[in-house]
Amino acid sequence: MIHFLYLIGFALFVSVCFGVYSAGTAKERLWYGAKTFLQFVGISLLIAWVLYFIPF
Repeated sequence: MIHFLYLIGFALFVSVCFGVYSAGTAKERLWYGAKTFLQFVGISLLIAWVLYFIPF
């Protein structure tokens, strides 16, 4: 569970930084930060799900 909280924290921090430093209006930057956050979390969960089924 702690790994998931670290993932959420990292994704939030990086998404906020990306949103702040991106170009555009405030609404565009907010939307870009939200999309980046969802992509970080979604892709990470997808990769974790795929790796779960690979026997090591």
